[in-house]
Amino acid sequence: MELPWLGEHCSERSCKQLDFLPLKCDACGEVFCKDHIRYDDHKCSSAYKKNVQVPVCPLCNTPIPVQKGEIPDIVVGAHIDKDCKYNPAQQKQKIFTNKCLKPGCKRKEMMKVVCEQCGGNFCIKHRHPLDHDCQGSSQPISKA
Repeated sequence: MELPWLGEHCSERSCKQLDFLPLKCDACGEVFCKDHIRYDDHKCSSAYKKNVQVPVCPLCNTPIPVQKGEIPDIVVGAHIDKDCKYNPAQQKQKIFTNKCLKPGCKRKEMMKVVCEQCGGNFCIKHRHPLDHDCQGSSQPISKA
């Protein structure tokens, strides 16, 4: 062997392969070959230091901080019971709330369609001054 100092042996007990490009685990600091570098592959006891996940409340979509040693499901459940800002009425808000002011018309629009002459809110069909018998000015702007 010409270069005995080159490379390192894998720290996995069942492997001990001499690897010339060894990889160091960022959690436990031991050296492994490419086959055992993942936390699960070498059963890393320090993986919890790097495995940081923040659960999100399924109702209000707020990240819930979990302290070390706590079970995320229990913490999220406690949040739902106490601090959750979820409002079920907010889910069922009406989109079409702008009712047409033309007498006899029951249409509603998502956005306001305001007449420039009288300032009334109308549906798409009655948006032009001639279509809603506009009383804003004596002369109509255009003929529909």
